[in-house]
Amino acid sequence: MPWSESLREHGRARAGAAEDVTTMAKGYSNDPGATKPFAPFEWLLAWRYLRARRREGFISIIAGFSFAGVMLGVATLIVVMSVMNGFRAELLNKIIGVNGHIFITPIDSPLRDYAEVSQRVAAAPGVVRAVPMVEGQALASSPYNAGGVLVRGVREQDLAATPFVADTIREGTLAGFDEKGGVAIGRRLAEQLSLRAGDTLTVVSPKGAATPFGTAPRIKSYPIVAIFEIGMSEFDAAFVYMPLEEAQNYFNRDGDVSVIEVYLKDADRVDEARAVIDQVAGRQIMMTDWRQRNRTFFSALEVERNVMFLILLLIVLVAALNIVSGLIMLVKDKSADIAILRTMGATRGAIMRVFLITGASIGISGTVAGFLLGLVITLNVETIRSFLSSLTGTDLFSAEIYFLSRLPAVIEPGEVATVVFTAIVLSLLATLYPSWRAARLDPVEALRYG
Repeated sequence: MPWSESLREHGRARAGAAEDVTTMAKGYSNDPGATKPFAPFEWLLAWRYLRARRREGFISIIAGFSFAGVMLGVATLIVVMSVMNGFRAELLNKIIGVNGHIFITPIDSPLRDYAEVSQRVAAAPGVVRAVPMVEGQALASSPYNAGGVLVRGVREQDLAATPFVADTIREGTLAGFDEKGGVAIGRRLAEQLSLRAGDTLTVVSPKGAATPFGTAPRIKSYPIVAIFEIGMSEFDAAFVYMPLEEAQNYFNRDGDVSVIEVYLKDADRVDEARAVIDQVAGRQIMMTDWRQRNRTFFSALEVERNVMFLILLLIVLVAALNIVSGLIMLVKDKSADIAILRTMGATRGAIMRVFLITGASIGISGTVAGFLLGLVITLNVETIRSFLSSLTGTDLFSAEIYFLSRLPAVIEPGEVATVVFTAIVLSLLATLYPSWRAARLDPVEALRYG
């Protein structure tokens, strides 16, 4: 068959297919020259364009990369933001749970009336408990190692009411804590010093007894009655709990305490509680709260979280640009088809909607797939971390660096909805220019040069 006859046969076949589609389009409208928006023939054409044939394989590859890019971008955003939310929530929970919400210190005279002040404060509205405490820096040592610690002198009933300590005992017991005269230490400190419950811990303080030659360090040994594991490495490696009276004697406190820690029912209602505590304390006091003590730390976490969101959002933006390039190439490849459809009666709006559907299908399907993938990874992030750590033989989440012994993740529905909505909007915006370009295509020029 001569090449001219073959070309005419090919043209008649394409014109016949376009006529069939246009006839279908006109069947959905009273106006022979118009179709209803998003008519079935528009979805049919969009689906055919998504299923690229062999000679259009490159366009199909670009669409596949666009889908994968949107999916991975959305999944990464969900996983990273959930892990950062979990990191912040876990740190906040442990820092506040162990250290209290409001800290009362004396102004004019030592807190020798700590028992009465604690009782009045504990009875105030919104207050769970008030814990008088003696705090001091010291050196903890064993025959094998030594390290700096924070010694906290507390009453047995107050220590038993602190769930992050009382509910995480790994060795020994807190029963009879005041009478035994021993200490409770964190698990990481016990590992560093190679000690177990029942062994002896030596505590060295530079502020000991005054002598004619200066202040002599105070050295005293205590039996380890309990080993706890809060789950935050900084606390498990530094805290040593001692009976209150013993701590007063050890640090030369004349029957007073250094601070009263107040625990609230709602940590966010600190300002209301401070006003009430100031009224019921019955003496001159100075108060600080957990926000003041940890402001720099949590502000840094918030800035890091926002920056990570913007950086990872660029992944979705790059994938959206891939949709733009893929659709532009598809419009160029289908210019003859578009021209035939236009000459057979398809409107510019119909052509534009066809390519809108094609591009939006890639973006929306990628977003849904990324949403599901992100949820699956987030819900199993600790299992995945443990598997990768064992596979590579490395610690992917070092407790010494990140302060936590496990990788936390908290899914916030509002944040996930924002990620999904943003990805869909970017995907839809990416389809506008190629669709507009297809609708503006001149049929005469396309048939002449296409």
